[in-house]
Amino acid sequence: MTSSVPSEFQGKHVTVAGLGVSGVPAAKVLHARGAVVTVVNDGDDARAREQAAELEALGITVRLGDGATLPEGTELIVTAPGWQPGKPLFRAAEQAGVPVWGDVELAWRLRGPDAAPWLAVTGTNGKTTTVQMLASILTAAGLRTAAVGNIGVSLLDAVLGEERYDVLAVELSSYQLHWAPSLRAHSAVVLNLAPDHLDWHGSMEAYARDKGRVYEGNKVACVYNAADRATEDLVREADVEEGCRAVGFTLGTPGPSQLGVVEGILVDRAFVENRQKNAQELAEVSDVNPPAPHNIANALAAAALARAFGVPATAVRDGLRAFRPDAHRIAHVADIDGVAYVDDSKATNTHAAEASLAAYEPIVWIAGGLAKGAAFDELVARSAKRLRGAVLIGADRALIREALARHAPEVPVVDLDRTDTGAMLQAVTEAKRLAQPGDTVLLAPACASMDMFTNYNQRGDAFAAAVRELGA
Repeated sequence: MTSSVPSEFQGKHVTVAGLGVSGVPAAKVLHARGAVVTVVNDGDDARAREQAAELEALGITVRLGDGATLPEGTELIVTAPGWQPGKPLFRAAEQAGVPVWGDVELAWRLRGPDAAPWLAVTGTNGKTTTVQMLASILTAAGLRTAAVGNIGVSLLDAVLGEERYDVLAVELSSYQLHWAPSLRAHSAVVLNLAPDHLDWHGSMEAYARDKGRVYEGNKVACVYNAADRATEDLVREADVEEGCRAVGFTLGTPGPSQLGVVEGILVDRAFVENRQKNAQELAEVSDVNPPAPHNIANALAAAALARAFGVPATAVRDGLRAFRPDAHRIAHVADIDGVAYVDDSKATNTHAAEASLAAYEPIVWIAGGLAKGAAFDELVARSAKRLRGAVLIGADRALIREALARHAPEVPVVDLDRTDTGAMLQAVTEAKRLAQPGDTVLLAPACASMDMFTNYNQRGDAFAAAVRELGA
């Protein structure tokens, strides 16, 4: 930590918007650097009061249930990433000429002179898996690293902690990128773009623009998805350092400056000498766990960022072999009577569900929940030929049922009008009745879970428990 860091905040009146995972460490960091910190928070529940008491014991002012008013004298706002730009607090800040940073921006500005470079990952789906794959590859190369950011590990802790890193694998959400204007990564990837969080951003254009911020100022590589033209367009629009290259990844045969797949082998034609002619084998498709198409794409993106950082091909292979995905991401639960049961509860939007459905055939699909304004016609039309049947649960299941009636009228549908704790067991039981040997019963809800469950983890746990009960 340099001597210039305290002087930046000493005596400065800073408002921290929101408690939680990002707000509490931000308030502590700023207070420790001499700032006069006031925390404002919309909620006033037991958890918020507990966090407030912890901060007040340090001498930090906390205002619960009052997140709309700009505290007098505020010179800077540091916000939790989920706070929407249109909130009254931010409108007041704009009128007063007060800058707004997110916790990612704060972490970026507080890095020391010898700080580890950031390899940044964003996209609508696959961020966490790709960041974890990247960290596994970097570790296999003998580098000191960590998977941080939107993955649940505070960037402030990583940047200011005692452990020294060679490089950080950083997951960034569109919310975080919106509030991080000065972030400049070593290399970055936008994995894919599909409508999501439009209620927060206001439009698809604004959502894409915030995702594209991850490419600004990149030094070595802007990695894009060759199958998603919008990601390549974001690279074209980015202002990068001289010499920074556009590097694509594809599930097909790669061209020069791309990574791709040739006869079951992950191949690099971007980070090799004479890339017009040469290619470097990195790993086998079977080294990717699980080897579903969208997960192979994640592996290629992770490999591209690692190769941009100079990691050898053997480390890509070893890192992918060592990687184990988190729960509820196309996780095989069991085989019962020749039918595979797969939990992809993390598929909380249509884009993620489509990728999951593309990995199997034939499928009995368990879907439904909170649609968050999504439409399902395109998803169903593209996946109809793979469906043996569908079992629908949750508050907005009618939207999926209507899309199935329009685009897959021959597919049998079970509509479960219940939200009690036994609903998932009935859903799995109905799916078993529809399935035939060789089929996959796939929980890929395409919806959020909070209508019936605390989160997607609990939903996936309920599915796995139901499958085990059915097997017993």
